[in-house]
Order: sequence, then C-alpha cells, then structure tokens
Amino acid sequence: MNPQAVVTGASSGIGLELAKVFADNGYDLVIAAEDDAIGTVGGELRGRGVQVDAVQADLSSYQGVEELVARIRASGRPVDALAVNAGVGVGGDFVRDTSVDDNLEIVNLNVTSAVHLTHRVLADMVDRKEGRVLFTSSIAATTPGPFQTVYAASKAFLASFGQGLREELKDTGVSVTTLMPGPTDTNFFDRAGMQDTKVAQSAKDDPAQVAREGFEALMKGRDHVVAGSVKNKAQALAGRVLPDPVKAKAHRRMSEPGSAES
Repeated sequence: MNPQAVVTGASSGIGLELAKVFADNGYDLVIAAEDDAIGTVGGELRGRGVQVDAVQADLSSYQGVEELVARIRASGRPVDALAVNAGVGVGGDFVRDTSVDDNLEIVNLNVTSAVHLTHRVLADMVDRKEGRVLFTSSIAATTPGPFQTVYAASKAFLASFGQGLREELKDTGVSVTTLMPGPTDTNFFDRAGMQDTKVAQSAKDDPAQVAREGFEALMKGRDHVVAGSVKNKAQALAGRVLPDPVKAKAHRRMSEPGSAES
C-alpha cells in the first residue's frame, strides 16, 4: 500500500505543486482547500496513478479543520506526511487599508488552523514513532513586515513553531521541516491586493521548484529550506544579522502600496 500524505491549500500554487510531487513519488493523497477547484484538482491528481480524497473545507474555522480530520481518520490509514500549506495574506496599511476580519482570517488560517490540524495528526505519528511534517512558512518570517504586518508575523510563528516541535520530537521518529520560499508565481499577490507593490512586480520563483525543494528537504529530514532564488537565500541570511528597524525599512520599500511605480 502506498504511503499517504495530507496537503492543505492544495487547489493552487505551492500546495498544488506539493500534491503533485507527493503523487509522483507514490503517495496517496488527502488534499484540502476552501474553493471548488479542489474537486477538479483531485481528478487531475488521480491521473498520476494514486488515490486522492479531495476535501472542500474552510480551514480558517474550527469546524473546517475537524471536517478534514474526520476525513483523514475515515480512511483508516496513517498519515505518513503532513504538509501544512494553507495560508492567506492581505496587503496595505494595517489601520487604514485592512479590516479586523481581514487580519483575523490570516491568524485563523495561517496560525490557529496550523496548530489545530498539526496537534490532531501528530498524536498518531508520535504513537507510531513515524511521520514527517512540512510547514510552509516564508522568508517574510525573517523580517518585520510593514504593510503585511499580520501575514509576516504569522509566518514567523510557523517558523518558530516548526523548529520548536522539531526539537521536542527529535527522539520520536517524527521529523519537522519548515519551507521558506520567497516571492513565488502564485495568485497570492492578487488575493492580497498587492499588485501595485514593488514585490508583486518583481521576479518570482516557480512554485513547482519551490515544492520540489520542500519535498526533498522533508525527505532528508532537514530542519528548514530556503527555497527558490539566490536572492531569497541572501535575504534569509541578512535576516539573521540585520537589526529589525533596518529590515523593516527595507521591507517597506517593497511592500508599500504604490511602490511598484517608484
């Protein structure tokens, strides 16, 4: 029997590419996303010769996560790999451009649902003394993020959460890896309302490449991988040494509304 992987946010972008990589490496899949496209994606992935259960659920809600957990358990099979990838962002001035609901949705999906789903799935992995977990964070985790304040903070949470869990679980047979991509060619910037920013108009990485690097790091049991371009790796390195005010000012030049024209 094939191993089984769970991938969230799998209807597009990095999540879809992660699902493809798992399928191409012989994993049956449970994939989840909130939009209708997840059903179409499920059919496409079955064409790669694996079993796919496509779950349409709003993971920003408690009930949505529980629906996914119920489907996972209904399979009667262990989860060999969990890719916690679902995420959302919003751009603009925190007070004047974004709503409370916008920002709470980021926290609910990027942070709360990640904790919720991981706790549910990890319990069985630890009991079996086997499993792998991949968190999709971002190089945004390495810097304060003006005009993406809550998004950057949520990705910093995931980076810290993943590293902390990794240390806790080091003697259990379960490994945790954090994927840290830079700007990637997905619909993120459209959804976040950031098309008029310099970062949205800059060169972006191929989500398929990002997914491959994440999968390879997961299989090797690495603690994290900065995926994509050399520029991303340089930014992550700078994030370790530069003071936060300097990093925040640099980030502002890339993320401030209207910066694409400057």
